[in-house]
Amino acid sequence: MLLPCCVLVFLLPRPCFTAPTVIPEVASSPSTEPQADLKLATEYLQHYYNLQKEPFVRMKRSEPTFTSKVKDMQIFFGINVTGELDADTLEVMRSPRCGVPDVEEYSHIQATRWNKNVLTYSIGRYTRDLPRSTVDSLVESAFSVWARASGLTFIRSHNRNADIMVEFVSNEHGDLYPFDGPRGTLAHAFGPGLGVGGDTHFDDDEHWTAGKTGYNLLVVAAHEFGHALGLKHSRNPHSLMYPTYKSSHPVNLLSREDVANINALYRRAGSRPNFFPRYGWSSQYNPWMSGSLFPRLLQNRCASDLTFDAVFTLGDATFFFRERYLWIKHNEQYDIKEGPITNFMPKIETSIDAAFWVPRRSTAYLIHESMFWTVKGSQMRGKPRALNHFGFPAWVQDVDAAVHIVKTGRTLFFMHDIYWSYNENRRVMDFGYPKYISEDFPGVNSTINAALHKDDFIYFFVGPQVYKYDYTGKAVVGVEKANSWLGC
Repeated sequence: MLLPCCVLVFLLPRPCFTAPTVIPEVASSPSTEPQADLKLATEYLQHYYNLQKEPFVRMKRSEPTFTSKVKDMQIFFGINVTGELDADTLEVMRSPRCGVPDVEEYSHIQATRWNKNVLTYSIGRYTRDLPRSTVDSLVESAFSVWARASGLTFIRSHNRNADIMVEFVSNEHGDLYPFDGPRGTLAHAFGPGLGVGGDTHFDDDEHWTAGKTGYNLLVVAAHEFGHALGLKHSRNPHSLMYPTYKSSHPVNLLSREDVANINALYRRAGSRPNFFPRYGWSSQYNPWMSGSLFPRLLQNRCASDLTFDAVFTLGDATFFFRERYLWIKHNEQYDIKEGPITNFMPKIETSIDAAFWVPRRSTAYLIHESMFWTVKGSQMRGKPRALNHFGFPAWVQDVDAAVHIVKTGRTLFFMHDIYWSYNENRRVMDFGYPKYISEDFPGVNSTINAALHKDDFIYFFVGPQVYKYDYTGKAVVGVEKANSWLGC
């Protein structure tokens, strides 16, 4: 499911996400609304109020859907419901806030919570802004805010198997929710569950402090940990879980509502877990419960016969797909996040046959049989589209593997014993394809399950083996086990 639970954002001076945005077209009547305001409002409503993106259609400001979403936002924040981008509305849209949508349309399952009352946390990478001892103290204090109000206990751990991993990172960091530098996204947190569930990331490009200047780490962390525990946003401006960030807070960060909500979600030890629909999480931001309310069992990543259906790299992480399961490995670390694909991408309820990443577009393409999904920036874009979008002949209804070669600007699609070359610049298939794999890739004579381009080599995943192929020298230069890519 996904995508992180909470993203604190400052919508000015630039948007949270890098994906192209449909900007409403100014109506034919004269208007004094600057295009920047229209762009801001559209991105805000798309992200927080489920305004649908239509990439090839320009939408008018006066269109009923746009107006109704403005009204939904005004109702949520308790401001005058006009449906217009008036001063009060734009002021709220410009305020720093959390990235969890404010509408219930995103929610497709009931509440998530940890099925235990003792949770561990660990701090991985630290910020450069504060001494480590200060960060340790502020994180501990943020957890204590919730511990004092509930029956929960938080224990510091020093390994990466903790329930909640706390890290300071920047830009692309392997979870499909890239940070965007100073004054943009501040932080995000995943909901309860296995793998990356509960993990909380802070943008290290921000200025973190323990006081009123910059961004107060205690305040932001306490808010994020609320999401990591399964709480959603509140409409109460006095609540810690209110969407917008405030630099000043009372000594007691939690409102009565916050205390009531955490105790409703986590009954005291000895009572049965309760799942309340009113705490339902967004399907986009609650990735860790799939179908049932209880996590599925982890798969054995070190099995000797382990194979992958698709592999691609995004930022500093590599994604490995097998049937309906996914592993995410940070390239310079040993931790591996894993779980059903729907935990990370709730719209995908199938296996993935092939996947590739086009860095210059910040876009990933995930293929299942004759359809593919597009992940742009940090969002799943629109509905799945037909594979023939790439220019395949009608008889091609699936591919076995795909890989993008940055230097050539080509994406190679492999099917049985043949392959195609797609020109990403012109967005057309190259002339003369398909060709035989064995002729252009000597030494690779079996059906390819997955492919990955890295450090000028193509890695062909064939059953439980991986062939390291020198793309320049046209030769296989090494063979290894597929499970070795997961640290086995």
